Amino acid sequence: MASSIFPARRGVASALRAVAALILYAVAGAAVAQEPIAPAGPTLAAIRERGHLICATSDPLPGFAQTGPEGRWSGFDVDFCRAVAVAVFDDPSKMEFVPLSGDSRFAQLQTGAIDLIARNAPWTMRRDTGYGASYVATSFYDGQAIMVPQSLGVVSAYELENVSVCVVDGGEELANLREFFFTTQSGYSEVLYEDREDLTVAYRSGLCDAVSAPASWLNAIRRSLPEPATHRILPERISKGAYGPVVRAGDPQWFDIVAWTLFALIDAEEVGVSSLNIQSLSKAKTHSIRRLVGLEGSFGPGIGLKPDFISRVIAAVGNYGEIFERHFGPETGAAVVRGQNALWSNGGLLYAPPIE
Repeated sequence: MASSIFPARRGVASALRAVAALILYAVAGAAVAQEPIAPAGPTLAAIRERGHLICATSDPLPGFAQTGPEGRWSGFDVDFCRAVAVAVFDDPSKMEFVPLSGDSRFAQLQTGAIDLIARNAPWTMRRDTGYGASYVATSFYDGQAIMVPQSLGVVSAYELENVSVCVVDGGEELANLREFFFTTQSGYSEVLYEDREDLTVAYRSGLCDAVSAPASWLNAIRRSLPEPATHRILPERISKGAYGPVVRAGDPQWFDIVAWTLFALIDAEEVGVSSLNIQSLSKAKTHSIRRLVGLEGSFGPGIGLKPDFISRVIAAVGNYGEIFERHFGPETGAAVVRGQNALWSNGGLLYAPPIE
């Protein structure tokens, strides 16, 4: 008789524990769902009152920001701005994108004429501390490189010998080039121009064997050539340049919104959450995925956003890898190797704090 009673008791106990667990889970879920959204700070309040985000780039550049035949902006920087618009409004179209000259970018940010610069000049201490602006994080690692025609038959800058190189006269780029060739002790000659725009014309016309500029500029030059695939940006970087979103100093809430929108895009790629699968992850068991898609924890209300803002951002624009592929992948006709912009787990420099 005992053998028939005790299993039944154990079954009842197990059932009671399961019910208790469900009740606790429901209570915890309700507590999360009812967490109040933090009041909007000055920047977020101004954006919501206006009804759209104003985002800028200091340097329109193919792949990063360019206009199409209908005047619509597209590019890596533009998609990041759309991601922030989704975080704030759940609508990527509630965003105005404007180009800025290098002379006015910080003043317009300080006055509130713009809310965010998607891609500014390289991150330096002087720019980060001296103009009332704050660099948020790195969205794209750049650096000066050298581009050559495939016909030259080299795959590394260390193979270059007795070549003529087009480069902007004066400034850091010329100094970097000279230091590189001094280090390699290879012969070369300089073909100097006043502006970067001159480099495209000179290189296309065959006035030099190679051209040196930031890799992002070299990619823009390559995209403008008749056969981009016949030119190679060599993998070495002879300088470093970190680019990323910049916001007005003094508003920590807005800083956090922009930062964690970028971090979410990177973290999503790392755990395999994309715009293609996010709708199918409602039963995911992995904590890192559940937090990204809004099934676990509550990470938006504390910075004035909805609890599921991350999943809405990814659904609208994709993860970091999707954005990179869209604007620098093979379909552009001038594919860019991820290199430094690969995830840290794939040998790159791209790293974001976890969502937890």
